Amino acid sequence: MAAEVAVVGSCMTDLVSLTTRLPKAGETILGHKFFIGFGGKGANQCVQSARLGAKTSLICKVGKDSFGNDYVENLKKNGISTAFVGQTTDAATGTASIIVNSEGQNVIVIVPGANLLLNCEDLKRASDVICKAKVVVCQLEINPAVSLEALKMARASGVKTLFNPAPALADLDPQFYTLSDIFCCNETEGAGDSFVGALAFYLAYYPKLPMEEMIRKCNCIASVSVQASGTQSSYPYGKDLPQDLF
Repeated sequence: MAAEVAVVGSCMTDLVSLTTRLPKAGETILGHKFFIGFGGKGANQCVQSARLGAKTSLICKVGKDSFGNDYVENLKKNGISTAFVGQTTDAATGTASIIVNSEGQNVIVIVPGANLLLNCEDLKRASDVICKAKVVVCQLEINPAVSLEALKMARASGVKTLFNPAPALADLDPQFYTLSDIFCCNETEGAGDSFVGALAFYLAYYPKLPMEEMIRKCNCIASVSVQASGTQSSYPYGKDLPQDLF
């Protein structure tokens, strides 16, 4: 059965170290906790959509490495189709190295890696999924030209397009505005991605719902996500939410 929600976007492995304070240049300090999480805007949005019950497919690229293998397993565990999750030997899986101090301030180094190797040939291979979906979701953590091409393909097939222009670009191609049915801005990594994933779910499964009602429901879902730790690990499942959201 075809995916109702197709997401074209990024996968990042989050490498998180918790410390009492952030290190100064050239300084080594002791941290008290380390964990690895699954992130990246594309995958985050896809996971939230899937947990609400959407039939989803993620079109992305990871490295042929242990992080990439773990990511593919994570997507499968969330019931997401990995038919178009490419693995490459030309770059490592994208990573975000994050140091967080006890006040919650952080420093982050992002290495996009394999994410930037997702190309228009990959989209052509996935054209059936993109063109038969109810909703196609894109962001800007991959090459913007690839996101733009995905939106063009969706629009040409009459598929609803949801574009999240994050991380923000100073000189965004104006075609993004004309090709997006919904242009959804946010800059909060976890809650913002939960919101977009929820919106994709409602657009696909409750298309007759007024937009104000969709937004209210998405806010409810995103507000649940900020009450738990981690990114994807905080995203709620449909069965654990008030049933009046469905």
